[in-house]
Amino acid sequence: MSSRWADLDRPPLPRRISLGPPWPEVRVVAQTGSTNADVAAAARAGAVTGLVVVAEHQSAGRGRLDRSWVSPPRAGLTFSMLFRPPPPAGRWSLLPLLVATATAQALVEQTGVDVRLKWPNDLIVGDRKLAGVLAEVAGDAVVVGLGLNVSTRPAELPRPDATALALEAEEPVDRLPVLRAVLRRVGTAYEQWVAAGTAAAAVLPAYRTWCATLGRTVTATRPDGSTAHGVAIAVDDTGRLVLDTAAGSEVLSAGDVVHISAVSGP
Repeated sequence: MSSRWADLDRPPLPRRISLGPPWPEVRVVAQTGSTNADVAAAARAGAVTGLVVVAEHQSAGRGRLDRSWVSPPRAGLTFSMLFRPPPPAGRWSLLPLLVATATAQALVEQTGVDVRLKWPNDLIVGDRKLAGVLAEVAGDAVVVGLGLNVSTRPAELPRPDATALALEAEEPVDRLPVLRAVLRRVGTAYEQWVAAGTAAAAVLPAYRTWCATLGRTVTATRPDGSTAHGVAIAVDDTGRLVLDTAAGSEVLSAGDVVHISAVSGP
């Protein structure tokens, strides 16, 4: 038996992956601190749209709200993508929603797992977290990172409400076809968004269809630690979540949402 890797269900990815436009370079590294930090540095050095850095292991991975993202080596897909979207910069906040939606679509097509979105850009199965998206502006570029649990075992999951593709599919999942499928879907969606003038109408209708938060009773924690409780009734044209609370409508531009229950029918 080959000793090239310890876990036969976790083979390494090839060091270079060819996909063609809009991905001129998909680079795989054995380990790094943060793929988002690596791609942001490359962006500031002049790297073009479409650079992708994939790490087999991250030692300082980050999620939204400065949380850490932890995954055993080769158990998931951890990668960051470089985009240079046209102005206005006010529309760049749609990009993580685009990436989350395209990723969910690709995962359903590739694995059959019923992946949905939790506002703003977590990927979930039921109410179990499968993946997270983190977007950061780097000068005139946007770096979007994705952390996806693939073969992570129950004891390795970072939180009790997390899950992994292989656990949900109940069979081994090959990371390479999943990575290719996600990048193809994201690339197509990005090109369509740019061709549409980065309009919200090229992103939000699909996002709303895939968003499991809409119609749910939720508790939302704002970045300052305060909370709001109500029914998620809409995602507006800038991607903000609209809640119907006891005090009236409330609009959230950022925060962490917990799904409490489904809304009762009429």
